[in-house]
Amino acid sequence: MDPTKALWRKSSYSGATSSNCLECSSAAWHTSSYSNGNGGECVEYAQLPSSVAVRDSKHPHAGHLSFSGAEWSAFLTAVKAARL
Repeated sequence: MDPTKALWRKSSYSGATSSNCLECSSAAWHTSSYSNGNGGECVEYAQLPSSVAVRDSKHPHAGHLSFSGAEWSAFLTAVKAARL
């Protein structure tokens, strides 16, 4: 994830005159190209600095799974080879 393109938000605890600020960014979630919007099996993924996160697009607040780069690559290889 390119931090210059992230959606940064200033913490509500940061004062207007204080230089002690905390900014955080939310992940940019992408919908699977196989999602059709008709209630099918849909997943979303987000590229994070050191991992890839995956979640159910119908229940995005239910949490996500995180994969290292190597794990994500192995998972995609297995899916493409129809081993999963």
